[in-house]
Amino acid sequence: MKLRIRGNSLRLRLGPSEVARLATAGRIEEAVAFGPGQPLVYALEASGDATEPRASFADNVLLVRLPRAAVETWARTEQVGIAGEQPLGGDVSQGTLRLLVEKDFECLDRAPEEGEEAFPHPLRGSACAPPNPS
Repeated sequence: MKLRIRGNSLRLRLGPSEVARLATAGRIEEAVAFGPGQPLVYALEASGDATEPRASFADNVLLVRLPRAAVETWARTEQVGIAGEQPLGGDVSQGTLRLLVEKDFECLDRAPEEGEEAFPHPLRGSACAPPNPS
């Protein structure tokens, strides 16, 4: 699972086995260590209680919860992602947090990274896609 944070947006990209695991187990997580006792855990959870994507951060854990039905549909179809926006408080001036969870497609313009798992790119082999670099 890849995590990208930019401004008020979170983007999580999952390979095929991670999408399958999320759909069956209901949760996946990874961690980055910044030193002893200083991990940043980021997790994705399919929840029957969630009605839309929501993120929270507590005790060094960034948790993104998605509606279980949306995850199940996403996992078994060609749907690329699940998106949502989360208000950042009662004051409209605080804005929103944009959330995007998507399937991680192989890059068209470079060789895949060693050991990296990705979905086949939908444009691979089309007239508008560059040739496979491998």
